[in-house]
Amino acid sequence: MMKMTIGTTDAGYGEWELRPGGMVVQRRTDDSSNVPHVIRVRVKYGSVHHEISINSQSTFGELKKRLSVKTGVHHQDMKILYKDKERDSKMFLDLCGVKDGSRLVLKEDPISQEKRFLEMRKLVAKEKANKSISDISFQADRLAEKLSAFDVVIGKGVKVEEENLENLLEMLMNQLVKLDAIIGDGDIKLKKKMQEERLQKYVEVLDVLKIKNSLQPQTQVKPKTQPQLKPQIQAQHKERDVVTVDEETSRKCTASSPVPPVIITTRWETFDSNATYAAEAKTVKTLHPKFKWVSFD
Repeated sequence: MMKMTIGTTDAGYGEWELRPGGMVVQRRTDDSSNVPHVIRVRVKYGSVHHEISINSQSTFGELKKRLSVKTGVHHQDMKILYKDKERDSKMFLDLCGVKDGSRLVLKEDPISQEKRFLEMRKLVAKEKANKSISDISFQADRLAEKLSAFDVVIGKGVKVEEENLENLLEMLMNQLVKLDAIIGDGDIKLKKKMQEERLQKYVEVLDVLKIKNSLQPQTQVKPKTQPQLKPQIQAQHKERDVVTVDEETSRKCTASSPVPPVIITTRWETFDSNATYAAEAKTVKTLHPKFKWVSFD
């Protein structure tokens, strides 16, 4: 098979060769083969050198992830130089001529780091906007339930206090103000517009209910009156009530004091041992026998 060497390229990817079919491919070195094998590369980061074992057909992006574990630098903030040229993360090590024992240089890329920070801020702002819209949607559901309840009451001809309707209108307007403060593009903008249309519709319905409520007549609840009794019957009831009250008071008195309370008191006496013995000695009298003794000679 005839091969014709074209030469090296400016990108430093190695030499190219022309195959008989007319296809230009990158020429592999003699010690390279299609069989992947593990190589050890030496990477310099500042004044520290790191040795990394990696597959020869891996990409520089995979090498950056290996180095991120040892250096603590995010792999998106790195740039690797090989033969004084920066290599893209999608390039393969073997195609760029990286061999066992090759030396590479690792540097931090401040531009990539700034881009990553901006992306992180965008993601955080998007999550915050989504959460705010979700909270507003939940509050709108609750306000919709109140609005529906007022609609049912007013539809039955019952007048609702104006203060309740004004409070509901104020809460709807507060949600619109919160929604107006949210800034976002794409899905955030679409969700925001949907909630705005929804809340504005509720405000319009509430305005109609306020007009209907103002036209409702003021309903007054009349207190229930007890039927009047005849004078004789009233007097009888009064006498019964008086007797009942007296009996009840007497029952309460007897129930509260059925038996006079019994008070138990104890009196403690002190005894002296010497005085006790002396008193006993005085009180004891000598007893003379009453038997007549007969003496036998």
